Amino acid sequence: MKPSVLMLGLALCIGATSAVIAADEPIVIKFSHVVAADTPKGKAADFFAQRAAELTGDKVKVEVYPNSALYKDKEELEALQIGAVQMLAPSLAKFGPLGVKDFEAFDLPYIFTDYDDLHRVTQGEIGQSILKKLEPKGIVGLAFWDNGFKSFSANFPIKTPEDMKGKKFRIQSSKVLEEQMRALKALPQVMAFSEVYQALDTGVVDGTENPPSNMFTQKMHEVQTDLTLTQHGYLGYAVIVNKKFWAGLPEDVRGQLEQAMKESTELANRIAKEENDQALAGIEASGKTKVYTPTAEEKLAFKLKLVPVHDKMASRVGKELIESIYQATGFKPDSL
Repeated sequence: MKPSVLMLGLALCIGATSAVIAADEPIVIKFSHVVAADTPKGKAADFFAQRAAELTGDKVKVEVYPNSALYKDKEELEALQIGAVQMLAPSLAKFGPLGVKDFEAFDLPYIFTDYDDLHRVTQGEIGQSILKKLEPKGIVGLAFWDNGFKSFSANFPIKTPEDMKGKKFRIQSSKVLEEQMRALKALPQVMAFSEVYQALDTGVVDGTENPPSNMFTQKMHEVQTDLTLTQHGYLGYAVIVNKKFWAGLPEDVRGQLEQAMKESTELANRIAKEENDQALAGIEASGKTKVYTPTAEEKLAFKLKLVPVHDKMASRVGKELIESIYQATGFKPDSL
């Protein structure tokens, strides 16, 4: 979407919002995201819309637009900044290109062992300090939502890092993820999430990385023959809102929306693992994709290739930030 079109949308949005408030009708929040409604993020977004209406006494109406119905990956942050939408939940990799490189720490492979490690960061001081860095960009960070841990899928078996050499893998726009693929001697291909199924189906890319819930709900398992449970990286989201819009809300309404967000975050993080386990079972039951669990030795081989990415990207992400995550989680890269 061209900036001029977005600017027109903003002007219309501002005029419409003023008219709505003046008429004492609901405040409309357009909440756009790029995944299916039956993913953990999709369910949490719908729950937020429900709770926002209940807690505000229908003073707020949240309109949720899933599956890139309004904007694709590359468009949505610009749309939020100018006010064409009010709320998003982009993946954390999206903020590096925006200039907030701290978020790319979440892309570092194998930096989190499990959800407990992750939550020590996202629900603690480190996570809050990272969200604060969005404010100079005209964005308020409200919460982190889990999706799950990513694994590699492809149209060939993956049992060793060498199996990925020379193959094209779709990634999000992230310098860390580019370096991750280069460490495996694979060829990183940046692509919008909405385009991945067709790219896999037509052979434009050979494989990708996703939590099972994303793979299953987007039917990627129908166009991938193999999934290896490397669980090498985390995929999560930051729920964000246009700063000017948020500051302009009545204080009581903003407080009620913060409560709705708190409850939605608890839901998103509670169901993430459950949804991914169910999706993995669905992938296996389909019979279309072979699911392989690497041995301890095979997983160690991936770690030995990928953990050095932490040092390589320290100058970009921030050495102090990486070390603070190590301290919070107890991760010791030298102990592999």
